Amino acid sequence: MSDAAPQGTRINKYLSEVGHCSRRAADALLEQGRITINGVVPEMGTRVQPGDRVAVDGVEVATSDQERIVIAYHKPVGIVCTTDTRREKDNIIDAINFPTRIYPIGRLDKMSEGLIFLTNDGDIVNDILRARYGHEKEYHVTVNGPITPEFVQKMSSGVAILDTVTMPCEVEATGSQSFKIILKQGLNRQIRRMCEELGYRVRRLKRVRIMNVELGDLPVGTYRPLDDLEMRKLRALTQGAKS
Repeated sequence: MSDAAPQGTRINKYLSEVGHCSRRAADALLEQGRITINGVVPEMGTRVQPGDRVAVDGVEVATSDQERIVIAYHKPVGIVCTTDTRREKDNIIDAINFPTRIYPIGRLDKMSEGLIFLTNDGDIVNDILRARYGHEKEYHVTVNGPITPEFVQKMSSGVAILDTVTMPCEVEATGSQSFKIILKQGLNRQIRRMCEELGYRVRRLKRVRIMNVELGDLPVGTYRPLDDLEMRKLRALTQGAKS
């Protein structure tokens, strides 16, 4: 029996490394039969070999050593964080209209606004999306009722939603009906569900920070590249969390 390591790169890792999509998204494409290698739909775990032609939806995936891009985008309300431009007309890809292929890191629900990253760097996507790293995300929230000390205490200590109890988090009242919250997890519609469980309805939800990167005064619907200092610290945070 040979002890040689398998040759080539798994298809999901390959698509991530060339900046086409995240590994998770590649797995979904594979399940949907939208990927081909040399014209043949591969099985899960298939490895790409040097010289193979990889295509998604019939379009060959570039293997160029293009510049790695990470941008901060101020997502407006009404935009959906999906790359499916065929089924969702209000998708983030058409909204941002970036000149090269990029895709969002994580999600921000349709009725929320604020900071989201988009990139062509599959490695950083995988690092940021690993929930166990506990990356901070800060939100400013307005609700339909008074922010009481009891509300702050319950929100910060954990709320039962989605068959679990949310992790402890930082919550601070910022007005009679507004608060800021810093999460280290990302359950589906987490803040809205937490508020609903406590009898409140969210009127406005805005993400203002992801890890070390702040939204600042970036206008709604516009984007900017992360600067060198932001990128160095972002990579240090993700690499430090893995060690």
